[in-house]
Amino acid sequence: MRVNYVIVFVSDMKSAVSFYRDVIGLPLRFDSPEWSEFATEGATLALHASEGAKSENDSSRQASAGQCRPGLSVANLDEFHQRMVERNVRCIQAPKELFGDRIAQYVDPDGLAISVTEARLPGREDG
Repeated sequence: MRVNYVIVFVSDMKSAVSFYRDVIGLPLRFDSPEWSEFATEGATLALHASEGAKSENDSSRQASAGQCRPGLSVANLDEFHQRMVERNVRCIQAPKELFGDRIAQYVDPDGLAISVTEARLPGREDG
């Protein structure tokens, strides 16, 4: 069994597509006002237009039951982090070692936290 897709509910489809395509760098499969999808090497990341607007506190709250945190893998986390900083993406955890992986966390335009790890080469053991 494998995860087939993840849906992220967004308040502004154009802004969300621009963020995930132009800032994060995911290849856009297709977009529409209500539903957009990105082609990844794993599960599909889909955006779905939400009818409810986010509240002022949504971007700073801790994860709770019923929420999701998408996770992406990149070849070079330092380069990815520098790109996010240059594009003024809010970083809630700078790259650091955690549970044997390098990981960082950023926030999308609707306040959703996204975890990004550095892809490890098979057989590579760095601490």
